Amino acid sequence: MRTQFITDDDGKKLAVILPIKEYNKMVDDLEELEDIKLYDAAKKGKQEFIDAEQALREIEKKRGQKQK
Repeated sequence: MRTQFITDDDGKKLAVILPIKEYNKMVDDLEELEDIKLYDAAKKGKQEFIDAEQALREIEKKRGQKQK
């Protein structure tokens, strides 16, 4: 990984510059890691499933409450 650092007058690193390709890969990797964490958390917890029609009714109900 080719990186450049921005430093203050004392040499303390303040920021990093890296190629956009490497930045995009890091973002993709972090998003995938977050998905894995969410999946693992969902597998551990008890999930209550409802059918799509019930879900839509609940969404519409909440939307109506926000508009008031």
